Amino acid sequence: MQRRAFLLTVSAAALSGSLWQEAAMAAAGASPYGPLGPADANGVALPSGFTSRIVARSGRPVGGLLWHPAPDGGACFPDGTGWIYVSNSEIPLAGGASAIRFAADGSITRAYRILSGTNLNCAGGATPWGTWLSCEEIFRGKVYETDPYGARPAQPRNAMGRFKHEAAACDPDHRVVYLTEDEQDGCFYRFRPTTWGELSSGRLEVLCEGPVWREVPDPTPGVLQRQTRHQVSQALHFDGGEGCHYAGGVCYFTAKGDRKVWAYDARTGTLGSIYGGGGTLDGVDNITGTRAGDLYVAEDGGNMEINIITPDGVVAPVLRLDGHSRSEITGPAFSPDGFRLYFSSQRGTSGETAGTGGITYEVTGPFRR
Repeated sequence: MQRRAFLLTVSAAALSGSLWQEAAMAAAGASPYGPLGPADANGVALPSGFTSRIVARSGRPVGGLLWHPAPDGGACFPDGTGWIYVSNSEIPLAGGASAIRFAADGSITRAYRILSGTNLNCAGGATPWGTWLSCEEIFRGKVYETDPYGARPAQPRNAMGRFKHEAAACDPDHRVVYLTEDEQDGCFYRFRPTTWGELSSGRLEVLCEGPVWREVPDPTPGVLQRQTRHQVSQALHFDGGEGCHYAGGVCYFTAKGDRKVWAYDARTGTLGSIYGGGGTLDGVDNITGTRAGDLYVAEDGGNMEINIITPDGVVAPVLRLDGHSRSEITGPAFSPDGFRLYFSSQRGTSGETAGTGGITYEVTGPFRR
């Protein structure tokens, strides 16, 4: 389990892209952090030199707030000399999102709600202008733009489509937001705002055969109307779209049903996958990355690991949770300085979704930055 095969599958159209030429030459190897040791007192197995702590538990006080059930997608934001970690709550009707504020030394100073009264808030994405997009994973769900600093009320962004949203990733180079859809025949979308930095209006497009982008005729269909993923006949479909991360001209997204990590190269307009689903990385779900070019993929199920995918093709675990077989790992995000990784076990060791099972962790160590 400490050494993973790197599997590459690409479409014929993708073979000319530089991303794929580089990836095709990649060789499998050991983790850059070394093997995992035995689980620590928090039940986290880590490489040598790394430590963990629990920062919040569902239903228990943290920074003056009762931490929400079922913590899911998350992101970090700079806050003066400190930072803020935002986390969604994937429960019905009372989902929303909360934030924890950290001082420069890592101590918790305050926690507060930034979104309330929404439904099954799963993943989302940070924007370059410092907001958090919280996505509802329900039939005709919405995207809500929220303020991690708690100063402004959340706003629904209906123009970004009404469907079973999972994650979002902003592409400041091409001024679009990529969106995944958690359906067995889900689609991969991009939203082109009328004005970059303002998400109240714009054009929703779906990735189609070619690959090319085509406009979705009706981004906000009624309950009995044709849903977005079925409106364009040439649309490509992905089995269970999950996490989404943009870096260096490429949008990486996962599809749990296919067990693949897909990659759309926006520079060349090509589509391929950097992990083909044939290895032992199971339940690919939330994904994030670092300035060093490493990707970190959380498992929903499997043996409850977060795995690294390096630019040279290594796929290997960087941590594992023991005793969480009825949970999933969610919300991986690095602090702005890159030294701390935050994530949650959505249902913890108890397996309870709506109760007190959720646990949010921090791992500190010599991460490649």
